[in-house]
Amino acid sequence: MDTACGSKPPQSKKVCVIGAGMAGLAAARELRREGHDVTLLEQSGDVGGQWLYDPRTDADDALGVAAPVKVHSSIYASLRLISPRQTTGFTDFPFCPKSGRDGRRFPGHREVHLYLKDFCHAFGLMEAVRLNTRVLRASMTPARKWAVRSMDLGLGECAGANGKELDAYVDEVFDAVVVATGHYSQPRLPSIKGMETWRGRQMHSHSYRVPEPFRGEVVVVVGCGDSGRDIAMEIRGVAKEVYIVAGSMEAVTPGLSKVLAKHSANLHLRLEVERLCEDGRVVFKDGGGSSSSIAADTVIYCTGYNYSFPFLETGGAVAVDDNRVGPLFEHVFPPSLAPSLSFIGLLRKVFAPRSFEAQARWVAQVLSGRRKLPTEEEMLRSVEEFYRAKEIAGVPSKYTHEVGSLKCSYVDDFGEKYCDFPRQERWQYELLRSTVHDMVDKFETFRDDYQDSDSIGKAVQEWHLSCLNSSSKAGSEVSRAGAKPEPGASKYEHQNDMDRSE
Repeated sequence: MDTACGSKPPQSKKVCVIGAGMAGLAAARELRREGHDVTLLEQSGDVGGQWLYDPRTDADDALGVAAPVKVHSSIYASLRLISPRQTTGFTDFPFCPKSGRDGRRFPGHREVHLYLKDFCHAFGLMEAVRLNTRVLRASMTPARKWAVRSMDLGLGECAGANGKELDAYVDEVFDAVVVATGHYSQPRLPSIKGMETWRGRQMHSHSYRVPEPFRGEVVVVVGCGDSGRDIAMEIRGVAKEVYIVAGSMEAVTPGLSKVLAKHSANLHLRLEVERLCEDGRVVFKDGGGSSSSIAADTVIYCTGYNYSFPFLETGGAVAVDDNRVGPLFEHVFPPSLAPSLSFIGLLRKVFAPRSFEAQARWVAQVLSGRRKLPTEEEMLRSVEEFYRAKEIAGVPSKYTHEVGSLKCSYVDDFGEKYCDFPRQERWQYELLRSTVHDMVDKFETFRDDYQDSDSIGKAVQEWHLSCLNSSSKAGSEVSRAGAKPEPGASKYEHQNDMDRSE
């Protein structure tokens, strides 16, 4: 059991956080609060991780077979949040609407990115960030430190041109490494007969940005999760025909049924792809031993993502097997390498960034000595019992890190047990449940067509008032200090009403 460690003075460690997305920023903030010396390495040209929109794609590898992919972000131009902003912000830094920006309850990706930049500015995190820096290797030394080799991508390009590639490498030693690289970059592909020889265009949703390239085409969208539904709906507006493959009737939500009925002229449901034929046909299983086929131009696989850590060398202490990263105690610490190695943000179907904050606070307190982990044997036994329970329940390994979108109390229970993390307010739970219900029932319109109960409506109004008061206070403090507020990004550019979340 994790416990506080009395009055022993906290220890300051030199910590490398890999990735400056939402999870990495949460980790950096909590580690610095605990007194650690933090270096945050980010391969992109700005913070934000997935929320830093990149119009480029892995054009020469649209399926994302190569690892790692060249383009990190998988979001498309029209993406919007699927959770309300009132429940999406950091605990002490609410995701408040700002003048001249996207103030909707479910804003677009640009607004989330600007919010993360605001968070960096408010807590002075940029001084710890190194942008355009790719981690090539992280391995443990004989002294149980972490040797991290990174490359300045700008220098790397120059060095490559000059034939002096080693000049771009930086080798450093840290007391601990926190992996916060996210899990929406490396495509997970199905195994369908004929994929290798099909003559049409095949791609993963990782490489989807806008619908225009599919104008007039017949498109098959494999997968009907959030991204599959949204991409199918968006492409339907320009394509000749769109076939969305659900896999089973259990995956067909009431909202999807309504959309299929409304747009039946060119949006169709199929339950399984049997094979892809060399002549361009896609054959579907129709049930009862029968099948049907259509001639298609493009197949888009909206089939999720794999956990991938190509830079991490642990000698087998941590491995990814059928998308299970393990063994990890509470999805964070590998027993044999704890606490010097930890993972933030592996959990799926939990509400961010609260889960990132709670995990990060625990890691920070363990590294400082304020919290104590169980023994290696106890942690490993806990992991094995967890795996066994999943197996008995019939849960495949690939769902190991899914907590479940309706188990809203997971983060509260975790935070209460390990790091005194504040519990979420009850009205926010109610708002989350209402959102999930609306998303299932009317996914096409739930972001803009919602009806709050009296209690939620009152709480949301009070939340907005609190945001206004906080903004006024911050403005007054800036004026008294005689400083100019940080320049905001350009005025919000309206996006379409769509979103992606695997």
